[in-house]
Amino acid sequence: MRLGGRLSAAIEVLDDIFTRHNSAAAALHEWGRAHRFAGSGDRSAIGNLVYDALRQKPKLAAQMGNDSSRSLVLAVAKTSWDLGVDEVAQAAAEKFGPGALSDDEHMALQTPLAEGQHYWVQGNFPQWLAPSFKKLFGDKAAEQGEALSRRAPVDLRVNTLKTTRGELLAEFAKHGAVEGPLSPHSVRIPAPEGQKRSPNVEIEAAHGKGWFEVQDSASQIVSLLAGAKPGDEVVDLCAGAGGKTLAMAAGMNNEGTVHAYDRDKRRLRPIFERIARSGAENVEVIPADQPEQLEALNGKADIVFLDAPCSGTGSWRRKPDAKWRLKEATLAQRIKDQKAVLESGAKMVKPGGRLIYVTCSVLPQENTEQVDQFLAQWENFSLVPYSAVWKEAIGTEPPISADGEKSTLLLTPASHDTDGFFIAIMKRKYSK
Repeated sequence: MRLGGRLSAAIEVLDDIFTRHNSAAAALHEWGRAHRFAGSGDRSAIGNLVYDALRQKPKLAAQMGNDSSRSLVLAVAKTSWDLGVDEVAQAAAEKFGPGALSDDEHMALQTPLAEGQHYWVQGNFPQWLAPSFKKLFGDKAAEQGEALSRRAPVDLRVNTLKTTRGELLAEFAKHGAVEGPLSPHSVRIPAPEGQKRSPNVEIEAAHGKGWFEVQDSASQIVSLLAGAKPGDEVVDLCAGAGGKTLAMAAGMNNEGTVHAYDRDKRRLRPIFERIARSGAENVEVIPADQPEQLEALNGKADIVFLDAPCSGTGSWRRKPDAKWRLKEATLAQRIKDQKAVLESGAKMVKPGGRLIYVTCSVLPQENTEQVDQFLAQWENFSLVPYSAVWKEAIGTEPPISADGEKSTLLLTPASHDTDGFFIAIMKRKYSK
């Protein structure tokens, strides 16, 4: 396909996302099935156009004067892909292109974005979330939001049961791999630029051999801060596909047990292949439809790890369509879910044990406010400052939390070059 055809396809996919409220992944998959003539390079380029448009929708719309799919895609081609206005115009006028540029479109593409935009426009996030961002980040709200709208790198977690970071760096030198930030087990492949795409690392032999899992550096950090040691009894109550389960299992050197559970069968299903590939021998999966097995763990766990259901605002770099699908009602339901999972997890922690509360969100109502409410109700738990745990678990100087808190840690792309992740470490007091 020529560029004009790719522009038209991206517009069609965005229309599907906006009108049917389809996810970007589903819309792109459906388009690919209906247009089998498109090669892998075409599908990749179309995907880049779509995701870049979703990442920067407010800023692109402000430049073009409207937020139509056509305007967003044309603006992406000019700004993110660094094409000249004449190149965009030529492509649009091609046989299978979206049609010749109007005078207004030509002028908009030539004119830099006017200064003085609202901070939610500069930060590329929904206006209804502006008060939360302002409350959390103050004058840096736009900066923090803008970092969440950039393309994300591919981060790999070295499986220390099978290899070393040095060996994995050598394996992926062909993709420009470097040491990732903060985590001692992180290997990073930088984000692609323009029309380039990230490599499919899961087709590599090293993945089949279990040398690594794809996992953002922040996700690796929260797994390390759980502090799981050999011999511990650990419960991963919202295990999903098992990324953090396996990270903790590796840190335990196959001694002790990680009980992995998730109420969603579909999310939990991939964990079995991942366990087999990883070489982890200390993971016990509790079936999604047998939650009664969890009752036997009440009051017995050294660590209960809660990767709580959340808005996913911290992962907007990877799932930019999620920020436009997120609604106030959805956020309210997630907050209720978090309260419920905190209560369930608290019952399993033994005296002296730890409750680890984690979200991939940057919103205070899901993070510090949720923790404050929990501690007010559960007086037998207290916060453990993350800095002390960091030094013990990781051995380096702990970073400053993006929200300025001293006890809990918020990691963000702008402050730490990672996805957005929050962690609170709480200890159950011994009975008097």
